[in-house]
Amino acid sequence: MRFILLFLGLLVAPRAVVLTRRFDSEKVFRVKLQNENQVDFLKDLASTVQLDIWHPNSIHHVVVGTDVDFRVGSDQTSFVQTELEQNGIQYGILFHNLQEEIEKQFDGGRHFREKHSYTRYNEWEKIVAWTERMAKKYPKLVSRVQIGKTYEDRPMYLLKVGKESGKKKVIFMDCGIHAREWISPAFCQWFVKQAVRTYETDKVMFKLLNNLNFYILPVFNIDGYVWTWTEDRMWRKNRANTSNSDCPGVDLNRNFKAKWGTIGISHKPCSQIYCGPSAESEPEIKAVTSFIREHLSSIRGYISFHSYSQILMFPYAYKDETAPNNDELNKVAKEAVEALSSLYGTEYTYGPTATTIYPCSGSSLDWAYDEGIKNAFTFELRDLGKYGFILPESKIRPTCRETMLAVKHIANYILTSAP
Repeated sequence: MRFILLFLGLLVAPRAVVLTRRFDSEKVFRVKLQNENQVDFLKDLASTVQLDIWHPNSIHHVVVGTDVDFRVGSDQTSFVQTELEQNGIQYGILFHNLQEEIEKQFDGGRHFREKHSYTRYNEWEKIVAWTERMAKKYPKLVSRVQIGKTYEDRPMYLLKVGKESGKKKVIFMDCGIHAREWISPAFCQWFVKQAVRTYETDKVMFKLLNNLNFYILPVFNIDGYVWTWTEDRMWRKNRANTSNSDCPGVDLNRNFKAKWGTIGISHKPCSQIYCGPSAESEPEIKAVTSFIREHLSSIRGYISFHSYSQILMFPYAYKDETAPNNDELNKVAKEAVEALSSLYGTEYTYGPTATTIYPCSGSSLDWAYDEGIKNAFTFELRDLGKYGFILPESKIRPTCRETMLAVKHIANYILTSAP
């Protein structure tokens, strides 16, 4: 009897979520590179020591004047620290013990939660159940569509949000193309919640949902996202097999057919920015591009959400040239950033991707633009590196509230001014 009671107690007690990959005593450094010699040194260091580059997201993008954030394994931190000091490189340590910071990300501790929450990070199982629930609860405003399956055969659902009323302009939004950027899927969930709950009380939202449809993909890289919850919190790519069995995964935001494989990428499977064996090789990319191409005649806007850096970007990423409608995009971005900053004073920069952060090919932003969606934007959400990819749950609400203001501004512009 005592055994049965103990067993039942285990069933109802909070269950710890234990990651296979731990980060005890791992450090995250920030260095400021002041000349080409220091840039060359860091690139040489990265060729001998396994550095997980957080910002910018690859050693290929490191240039003079850049703040570079990178994670180092516990067995290499002393060596790296000594090397930085001997080469006169200014550095700070953002995290002294990454594992402790990961656990702090969950306010009140990382434990099993039964219910979906808009102010907590949610596992994929909760998110997929939430998509079904929202479609049932708000049938006049929300419907759910499966657009494909992931590499590991998980269904990819998007939510169509808007009042059914004839032919309307469409904005496509996606979150979570990079698995470890958890604040991104949190925003897509928040957006849907705010849209349907404020539809009858917010004049702007009422106008938007009556005259626009939003296609929202709450988690693009589902397999990778699941992996960050179960195995490796710092995972970025999808989970596809590659030519190197020790290095699975493709960077989905380097796999689009937009000057694929040419700049700011790697053809090595072990790289965080591995672009895959060919353009649109990944089932997740095929699902999204097929859906968008099928609805291209009505899609007027594309918005993708990433983290971190607090930047709002627009094309181009694959070349250092301004887009034909650069002035228009710049104006919209400037006004969106001003709207965002009006709530908490959060400072964002904005501009073309290649010159604002770094050049890269195969991005969803450039692909959407080249397909004819001329109002294409990418957000890099909070923060500037204090927390990086492990933004605490206490920051979800303010991040989402301010971002809503920017997205509503962009959407209203597309509704009223975009052809």
